[in-house]
Amino acid sequence: MDVNENEGSLATRTKSGSDMSGRGPRLREIPLRLIVPNLVTVLAICAGLSGIRQAIDGKFTEAVLMLLIAAFLDGVDGRLARLLKASSKFGEQMDSLADIVNFGIAPALVSYIYLLNDAGTPGWIAALLYAIAAALRLARFNVMAERKRKASWQGEYFVGVPAPAGAIIVLLPVYLGFLGMQPSRGIALAASIYTVLIGFLLISRLPVWSGKSLGLNVRREFALPMMLLAVLSVALLVAYTWHVMIAGSALYIAALPLGARAWHSKYGTLVMEEDDEDDEDDDPDHPRKNRLDLDI
Repeated sequence: MDVNENEGSLATRTKSGSDMSGRGPRLREIPLRLIVPNLVTVLAICAGLSGIRQAIDGKFTEAVLMLLIAAFLDGVDGRLARLLKASSKFGEQMDSLADIVNFGIAPALVSYIYLLNDAGTPGWIAALLYAIAAALRLARFNVMAERKRKASWQGEYFVGVPAPAGAIIVLLPVYLGFLGMQPSRGIALAASIYTVLIGFLLISRLPVWSGKSLGLNVRREFALPMMLLAVLSVALLVAYTWHVMIAGSALYIAALPLGARAWHSKYGTLVMEEDDEDDEDDDPDHPRKNRLDLDI
């Protein structure tokens, strides 16, 4: 009787698919195309953290270059995921964590180690505020991205300065230092104020033109000049890196009021207004196109 019970128990375990070797069930295989975008994201995190390490070692040029590489990889991973049809919730979460490191923590620490520490406690507070502002900006972006009902303007405008652009322009004092600006307490205090202002722009409701509404088609007569302009831009960036970064940052900041002005002429407000509680009951055929709901 005991023998039959043991045999029955063994048969049950065999049918259930248990591995008698003790190794457990086999894991489901994952296609390589799903791993590649996440690998690029991990490399972006490595670049951002390496930038912090280079700054600690006093290699500030290498540190900033690492942050620029991280920004480039961040722009690649999402497009690569869409190209390979490898988008996933896991990849989205990885990308968000990478953005907090590369566009929030790393620029703040590199800027602090290079210049803001000369201002003492105010410099650290400025770096802290910028890092927190970047995290809040990314959290708001994630909330908006998950909404099923998206506003018509979301393909044309950002809400506030996007985190990658903020990380680049917040390092403007560092670029100036590379070209000979001598650090001092006064300059460090001015850079601290500038850092806080950039952090405010990240979390503001300022409409920032995204450029996504530009058409992908180019007239035939403009194709070769555009290719030549692209080559010239890359050549200038390689030959005069910090000059180009300074000019690009200044132009980006100067262009922010133009986006707000375009928004005002189209929607009648200078900033994006918050949704009221009864907005869900609005007529879907006449949505409030200039409204923003942050769920906070």
